[in-house]
Amino acid sequence: MTRELVVKVTCGIDAPERSNQGFTVAAAAAAGGTPVSLWLTGEAVWLATAERGDELALPLATPVPELLATVLELGTVTACSQCAARRLLSQEHLLPGVRIAGAPVFVEEALREGAQALVY
Repeated sequence: MTRELVVKVTCGIDAPERSNQGFTVAAAAAAGGTPVSLWLTGEAVWLATAERGDELALPLATPVPELLATVLELGTVTACSQCAARRLLSQEHLLPGVRIAGAPVFVEEALREGAQALVY
């Protein structure tokens, strides 16, 4: 059975180190061949937009747009539907490949046999 990693990032530029850690873990797992589902909730939703995706920058850290591109290429990236709606974001505001879905889909993925969920 292949293990799957479900990573939820709940913060953005409001908590840059924690946010970057979530993106880094998701990208590292995906690059290593682990199936990855990255969920962006709360302020992290902004990081899936072309306009604000590069606002989170940390010294000695891989830029979030590069990490996000890795996960988009090798896994899935989901923006929380309620979080996006609260920020007046819809599908056309998000980077290509980012889907919008709600809590029931997150629960389904997190409870899938062999899945490991991490929250940042």
